[in-house]
Amino acid sequence: MASDPQDYVPSGSSQTKKPHSCVLVIFGASGDLTKRKLIPALYNLALEKRLPERFSVVGFARSDMSDGEFRNKMREAVSEFSRTGLKDEQVWQQFASTLYYIRGDYNEPRAYQRLKGMLDGFDRGSRVLAVRVFYLAMPPDLYAPVIERIAAVGLAPKESEGTGRTRVVIEKPFGIDLESARELNRRVHEALDEKQVYRIDHYLGKETVQNIMVLRFANAVFEPIWNRRYVDHVQITAAETVGVETRGGYYDKAGVVRDMFQNHLLQLACLTAMEPPVGFTADAVRDEKTKLLRAVRPISADQVAAHAVRGQYGSGQINGKPVPGYREEPDVAKDSSTPTYTAMKLLIDNWRWEGVPFYLRSGKRLFRRVTEIAIQFKRPPLLLFKSCAVDDVTPNVLVIRIQPDEGVALTFEVKPPGPDICVSPLKLDFKYEEAFGNTSPEAYETLLEDCIEGDSTLYTRHDWVELAWLLMDPVIKTWDKIRPEDFPHYDPGSWGPKEADEFMQRDGRRWRRPLNNTNQPG
Repeated sequence: MASDPQDYVPSGSSQTKKPHSCVLVIFGASGDLTKRKLIPALYNLALEKRLPERFSVVGFARSDMSDGEFRNKMREAVSEFSRTGLKDEQVWQQFASTLYYIRGDYNEPRAYQRLKGMLDGFDRGSRVLAVRVFYLAMPPDLYAPVIERIAAVGLAPKESEGTGRTRVVIEKPFGIDLESARELNRRVHEALDEKQVYRIDHYLGKETVQNIMVLRFANAVFEPIWNRRYVDHVQITAAETVGVETRGGYYDKAGVVRDMFQNHLLQLACLTAMEPPVGFTADAVRDEKTKLLRAVRPISADQVAAHAVRGQYGSGQINGKPVPGYREEPDVAKDSSTPTYTAMKLLIDNWRWEGVPFYLRSGKRLFRRVTEIAIQFKRPPLLLFKSCAVDDVTPNVLVIRIQPDEGVALTFEVKPPGPDICVSPLKLDFKYEEAFGNTSPEAYETLLEDCIEGDSTLYTRHDWVELAWLLMDPVIKTWDKIRPEDFPHYDPGSWGPKEADEFMQRDGRRWRRPLNNTNQPG
């Protein structure tokens, strides 16, 4: 390469895991993911001296660009999308000198030979062979062909021992159903060992998601009551205020179950409900998540109506401004039956959670952008304070806020001042930003750093992916066969269709209504 990557390692820092040398190849380097997430995340890692001593990025895409043009575009991307902005010009110049670009078609063998020549040249300038990370930031139908081509030219030999020098990062979706996921895994495993495959789910890189295990297993006060004896139910919500925006073509084929449930929401459910791992290692943690998923009771086709509700947003107003309905969005079929909202009840058939329902919901154009896990505990068995009606007593709720306002809140009962012995809810609220005084790393910063270091704990394993599809496929296929007659049927800016409220009321429960910065029990 033209110049050596710069030294980002602070003096005296521990480098027990970080490799001396690494080159990261981004396939799809001219796309949105690269400019919005990947390059800004890598710049922030450089800014905080968290990259290897020798580090380079090679962008690979069909667009015609020189190294200089690529660097200029990435400078604009960092200025616009980095959480720190373009904070330090000197660091940017050092980082930019490590960015390179290769133009090539994904089906062109000679392009891969050029890539191999560049990476081999990088190795010749290093005292140790560089770790190679190949990031697939392109359409999913290209995942298997690109992996097969980099393997064919010798860039990704199969390595079954240790963490492996070569790692391949695959973005979701991992297939569109169980059959396609199995086929993708089969083709990937023909070229690579599972230890070399890093299936990324950006939710797992969020600070609050990582904190779920710490909250559960590092605090003796929670684990003894984290079970069917004390927990009434769990609600997991991922609500968005935006519509499908420019993703109409993709979303109309996917829908909310493929887009959110098969990956993000099931991951949150697993972290909330899994048993303690034997250690905080990749296989130990992923083993427990997989065991939990195996314990989830399957939803058969004839049970879908009792366990799931779907909805689609119509046109209306949000904050006084008109917004289009889903069927009016660009690239969406005018008679589309794709759900933009789903609520689902899962039951876990194991000792800890028998009889405790897990309610999952996600949707677009809802009242508030919020992702949270709410563990609602049972009411006291006997209400001693007769001056208060039993329905007025708020159950204890532990809320883990994933985004925004990352933090944890616990609602409990206290006696307000006055002569009557009555109870009133109070909340203890911990917020990350207030407690630690700075912004948390972006999810992609954490996940990219882990991959460079060979730590796959926060990545998804092939067996988990297939189990997740096994659970979601019956819901998707049942809804594909039975068209809804009342779509669209929830207003933008609401909390979803009335059928979702009725769904909870059948169980004698109700959805939480997170408002502003409060998290009131529902």
